[in-house]
Amino acid sequence: MLDVCLLGTGGMMPLPRRALTALMTRFNGSSLLIDCGEGTQVAIREKGWSVNPIDIICFTHYHGDHISGLPGLLLSMGNADRTEPLTMIGPKGLRKVVDSLRIIAPGLPFDIIYREIEANEQSFTMAGYELEAFRVDHSVPCFGYSIVIPRIGRFSVDNAKALGIPVNLWGILQKGEKVIYEGKEYTPDMVLGPARKGIKVTYCTDTRPADIISKKAEGADLFICEGMYGEEDKANKAKENKHMMFTEAAELAKKAGVSKMWLTHYSPSLVRPEQYMDEVRAVFGEAYPGKDRMSVTLGFDDE
Repeated sequence: MLDVCLLGTGGMMPLPRRALTALMTRFNGSSLLIDCGEGTQVAIREKGWSVNPIDIICFTHYHGDHISGLPGLLLSMGNADRTEPLTMIGPKGLRKVVDSLRIIAPGLPFDIIYREIEANEQSFTMAGYELEAFRVDHSVPCFGYSIVIPRIGRFSVDNAKALGIPVNLWGILQKGEKVIYEGKEYTPDMVLGPARKGIKVTYCTDTRPADIISKKAEGADLFICEGMYGEEDKANKAKENKHMMFTEAAELAKKAGVSKMWLTHYSPSLVRPEQYMDEVRAVFGEAYPGKDRMSVTLGFDDE
C-alpha cells in the first residue's frame, strides 16, 4: 500500500488556504517528499503525518517555491532527535544549494546523503522505492519523478515442492534472494512467475509539455501534473514562462494512458480551478483539480 498526499498545490507564492508545492508518500514505514515549498512542515502536521520517517527528499528544481521550506523542516527533524541519514536527490548543484540554506539550520544530528542527477534520465532504488528522474522543459534544469513500487511474480508452491526446497527457505526466494540447499543453488526465477503490475505515481511540475513526460507517466495509477493556468488567454504566458495549461496536462495524461490525473502548482491568480475542469475532462475524463492535503491510498491490483 502506498499513501500519497499532495501537501501543497500553489505556485510562486503561498496563499492563506493554498500552501506551496510538495508531495509526500508513505510506504512500508518510510516516507518520501518531493519538493519542499514554504509551509510544507505545517501541511504535514495538518495532515496528521510526521516528519520523522522522511528518508528521501527529491527536488524538481531550485526555485524558491519548491525548496524554501527545507531549513525549517530539517530543524524540526533534528529537534525530534532523528539520527538516521537523510537522502536528498536533485539536479546538479544540490549540495551547494542545500548547504546555503543550512546556514540557518546547522548542526543537525543526522547525516545528509547527496545524490545529484547526472543524466537526462536516471534511476534510483532505495527504501523499497524505484525512483525514475527525467528532465523536463523549464527555464532552469528541472526534473519530474516516477515513484514505482515493484511487485514480484506469484510464488509457485508446486515448483518449490517439485524441486525439493524446504518450506523454511521459501521466504528467502520470495524476497528475490538465492539459496543453497544440500549443495545445490536455487534462484527466485525457479519458483516465481512473471513480475506483476506494481504501483506507479508520476509527479511533474514547472514545464512545458514534452514527450518524455507522457513516456515516463505511461500506465501510472496517478499522474500529478502542473496546471499553472486554466484560462485560455494565459496560453502565451505559459509558453513564455515555461509552464503548462490545464488542457495541455490533460493531453499528456491521455497520451500516457494513466488511470487518474491531479492538477497542481496553480498560479496565485487562479482562485477557482474547478471552473475550468469541463474543458479538461473533455480531453481526459479522470482529471481532478488538486487541493492541499488531497490524499489517496494505492494498493496492488487483486489477481
